[in-house]
Amino acid sequence: MPVQIGAKSHPFSDPTGLLTDCHRRIEMFMRTLQQAGDVIHQPPTDDVRSSLEAALRYFEHAAPKHTADEEASLFPRMRQIDNPQVRSAFEQLDDLEADHRTAASLHAEVDILGRRYLAEGTLSETDIRQFRQDVAQLLSIYERHIKVEDDVVFPLAATLLPDEQKSAIAAEMASRRQS
Repeated sequence: MPVQIGAKSHPFSDPTGLLTDCHRRIEMFMRTLQQAGDVIHQPPTDDVRSSLEAALRYFEHAAPKHTADEEASLFPRMRQIDNPQVRSAFEQLDDLEADHRTAASLHAEVDILGRRYLAEGTLSETDIRQFRQDVAQLLSIYERHIKVEDDVVFPLAATLLPDEQKSAIAAEMASRRQS
């Protein structure tokens, strides 16, 4: 389960492209969690250990910045656009924000179980089932969530947000990553 951290193809000057790049990393690290779930009934190999540690670290540190990019920077600016397409897309925004809260809760549980597995080398059958169920639920949430954002919200933002708004979003995103 090799992991590449920090891969991106868009600069901060293209905030919606960068958000899409974040989605690719989320998908990659979710596959890592799924693969760990496939073998979590066995003691971790060095490969599983390093991959799982990287995924847990990503969801602990980087993913909350992505959520803030959307909820504090992009979504509020999108809500200010008076456009029928945006209004239609934003009927789904409450669901997207609810997804963020549900995912955060599930990630907290996955983190606890994943770190216990790494520390102890084993989990109870109940914990194994819980880890796998949480990861499956996260996969389902992300699949739907990412599709809406990549196919609807981000293209609208790229097209309809003025350049100065995109620049402000980019600056906020860059600032989050300096802390």
